[in-house]
Amino acid sequence: MPRETSTAIAPVPPTGRFQAGIVAPQEAQATVLVVVADLHDGVAVGPLVAELGKTVQALTAGADARLFGLPPGDLTVTIGIGPRLVRMADPALPGAEDLPEFPHEQIPPSARGGDLLLQICASDPMIPPIAAAALLESRGLRERWRQSGHRGTTVPVEGGHTAPRNLFGFTDGIVGPRTTAQQHQNLWLPDGPATDGTIAVLRRIQLDLPRFAALPVTEQEAVFGRRRHTSEPLSGGTIASDPDLTAKTPDGRYRIPADAHVRRAHPAAVGVGLMLRRSYSITDPVPGLLFISFQNDIRTFTKTLTHMSNGDALLPFTTTTACATFLILPGFDDTHPLGATVFR
Repeated sequence: MPRETSTAIAPVPPTGRFQAGIVAPQEAQATVLVVVADLHDGVAVGPLVAELGKTVQALTAGADARLFGLPPGDLTVTIGIGPRLVRMADPALPGAEDLPEFPHEQIPPSARGGDLLLQICASDPMIPPIAAAALLESRGLRERWRQSGHRGTTVPVEGGHTAPRNLFGFTDGIVGPRTTAQQHQNLWLPDGPATDGTIAVLRRIQLDLPRFAALPVTEQEAVFGRRRHTSEPLSGGTIASDPDLTAKTPDGRYRIPADAHVRRAHPAAVGVGLMLRRSYSITDPVPGLLFISFQNDIRTFTKTLTHMSNGDALLPFTTTTACATFLILPGFDDTHPLGATVFR
């Protein structure tokens, strides 16, 4: 009888100052399952969240029988609470605002918002759905929607960081807060009960692959503002170069078109900070993108998407079919339960 073989994968500690699954591991795992759930009325939020934290510790240690003996590998579970629960804890906390509606959305009520986020990542695609089943056994939870995804081929950026290609063939998530200083400025919440948490935005986006594929490569590159093969900005340089929004051709045209995605979403053009993206490609129910961004100010996302809505050439090829925002709780450990500072 053949023996089962496996490659050892370094575990990711679930405890610490920050929750895992955001900047740890540095390169996002190959697969993700996000589950958005609601809480039944009357459920005590603090104890429920603390219980979920203990379950995460057991799962990532391989000590939960519900893993069926499978090694957890680099499993991470990132937990956030939706605006309704944030307002229950303290309406003044970050994350208390619901996302507004935007153009290019076809979102049923069941796929807009939610009380609880479980972002479950692992290199082994078998692990996230098993971990989700264990976490959803917690009393008082009712699943609202879920989406699985996978990372495309990754491209080196700089400093050991990589970015994946999306289903359009372009590299996604190149710009972001990479250094510790940038993360403290743009990613982590700086003070109050949610210190060292962050704000997550999820959007499930359907991509019109046939219509985009019908464009010549040069027009595809004009939509994104980058070279498809090398990922360098049309203004020149390397993949890691900051796009030069002022660069012009000898005849006076902008090298990066006025409606290019790189220009419309650029933090300097919008006037916001950086957002960290851990997005995944999806194929079910239709080809698309599971957009996941983390930022310490929700306006970083809302102002960016508003600026994009006013002329981004990429948006006509997209339709958003689900969305939600969550306050990602600060890190936890054996003596400080998950959510303890928010639900004191």
